[in-house]
Amino acid sequence: MADKRKILITGATGGIGLLLEQRLMPDYDVVSHGRTPANDEQAKRLHKADLEDYDEVRGLMDGVEVVLHLAGQASPEAEWDEVVGPNIIGLRNALEAAREAGVRRFVFASSNHAMGMYDRDEDWPVYPHHLPRPDSLYGVSKVFGEALGRYYHDKFGMEFIALRIGWSTDDPLAADEELLHAMWLSSDDTEQVFRCAIEAEGVGYGLYYAISDNPNRRWDLTNTMLDLGYRPKDSVADLKDEKVVAGGKDSPDDWPEGS
Repeated sequence: MADKRKILITGATGGIGLLLEQRLMPDYDVVSHGRTPANDEQAKRLHKADLEDYDEVRGLMDGVEVVLHLAGQASPEAEWDEVVGPNIIGLRNALEAAREAGVRRFVFASSNHAMGMYDRDEDWPVYPHHLPRPDSLYGVSKVFGEALGRYYHDKFGMEFIALRIGWSTDDPLAADEELLHAMWLSSDDTEQVFRCAIEAEGVGYGLYYAISDNPNRRWDLTNTMLDLGYRPKDSVADLKDEKVVAGGKDSPDDWPEGS
């Protein structure tokens, strides 16, 4: 492990976290964090820490070069009491602990919901430089995370990359909703974009969409491709006859419910 870059994955027991843990372990010295292990094998290596307890979070950071921060409340339908602890206090603790430990780069799992009101109002295309328009308290917490990361970069020089993740699932056809299909992020592209975020050179701070190469996507990938070197390989069009809809098909009236 001495010649491998040490990375911490918070929230390694979730869907994306578990995928990244399994796929990155051959190439990195992976420290896995979470509460409830996904399987018996993960239980042997899992580090448990309450994100709202600074000392516990600080104990995860020694020797870590890059943090992949995926832990937190993940539902756009969550209420404030469900969001404030893990997504506000917990994120601040993770960033401060990373700063104190000398972590070089912090990769933050942001979300399309940081800009979700553009989707609700069908105000497309959406670019990373547009003003944030969260569609939920969960989305608000992601905007907070992006802003806090900006502060830690400007104030302390920490490299901070926010990936605005689309809809990460193995089976995009499980839901019959064009908007979700348009923002699908495949498992292989999930792995690729996080590897790019770990390895990209010359990035101090940035907001990047993370979506596969879907024909009806409305979210700009240009800086993800130029800055991080991301090249999406998958498309929902490979799985179904996905007709291009000029201007984008209308959004669900209850967006972001069920997303």
